[in-house]
Amino acid sequence: MRAGFPIASKGMVIGLLGGSFDPAHEGHAHITREALKRMNLDQVWWLVTPGNPLKPRQPAPLADRVLRAKRMLGGHPRVKVTVLEQALGTRLTADTIDRLRALYPGVRFVWLMGADNLVQFHKWGRWRDILRSVAVGVLARPGSGVAARLSVAAQSFRVHRVQRGEGLGRQKPPAWVFVNLPMNDSSSSEIRARGLWRK
Repeated sequence: MRAGFPIASKGMVIGLLGGSFDPAHEGHAHITREALKRMNLDQVWWLVTPGNPLKPRQPAPLADRVLRAKRMLGGHPRVKVTVLEQALGTRLTADTIDRLRALYPGVRFVWLMGADNLVQFHKWGRWRDILRSVAVGVLARPGSGVAARLSVAAQSFRVHRVQRGEGLGRQKPPAWVFVNLPMNDSSSSEIRARGLWRK
């Protein structure tokens, strides 16, 4: 495996949490811990993206965001902060997942997202391909539960929704779960608006 790429062996189940992490906050760490526990994941990889095509403003420098993310996690042994999209040269999540599945044969990936992302998931490039290639774990976020369940993606793939997260990564896609959990209302947008993260 190339330098800078996490190590994973055949049979492992890896959660992927992508985003600009601008900045990483306790909400990200919270859903990561819950996903590890509730979905029986071996690891979670944070995919810190160079940019987000759905957001009008460019994020803070990548190195700053990665450093903040690592500090937020405090060296958690089962969570890896990565810049895999930059290393792979991919822009779309679906392309990143395709490349990772090719690079890690025998590893099962689960795409993780907060419920707020499911609301607009149908705007992502090749979003149906994501749901057809990996299991998807949706974790509750404040104020997004009803909208997420009624979203275009949730309705389009409603027959593939499973009721429990345990073993999600070993199910054949498409398979997705909505996990209710105690919520943390941290928000990157709010942190930036309050001036707690440099522009």
